Amino acid sequence: MKLAIGCDHGGFELKEEVVKFLKAMGNIQVEDCGVAGKDSVDYPDYGRKVSEAVARGEAERGILICGTGIGMSIVANRYPQVRAALCHDHFTAQMSREHNDANILVMGERVIGKGVALEIVKTWLETPFAGGRHQLRLNKIADIGKAIK
Repeated sequence: MKLAIGCDHGGFELKEEVVKFLKAMGNIQVEDCGVAGKDSVDYPDYGRKVSEAVARGEAERGILICGTGIGMSIVANRYPQVRAALCHDHFTAQMSREHNDANILVMGERVIGKGVALEIVKTWLETPFAGGRHQLRLNKIADIGKAIK
């Protein structure tokens, strides 16, 4: 699987830990879309890079990290092909995949610790989409995106 990951300065340290974790898994090709340090940047620039990679099919999934996860969620969900989910625990990660087929995971470095974050990533990567009635709901969401263009 190809996965794009990005962050702003508020998510840099957690992004670095997640990248190490993903590479250790061995079956994931990681595209690091930045940032490369803690200098202040504008989160929309990095949220856009990951969201566009997923929306264009250049990456199967993405992970975005900022201080709270809120800003990155707002950016990512501007893209009709993206279903970004801000997750704070194992359960929200599982449900974001099982019920919503989330293709971008969003986390807040200032909200969760490293251990919880890595558990969220693992759960999110391993949980399949349930389909069925949930697909019907995703179809309705896609229709909304078409109607407001």
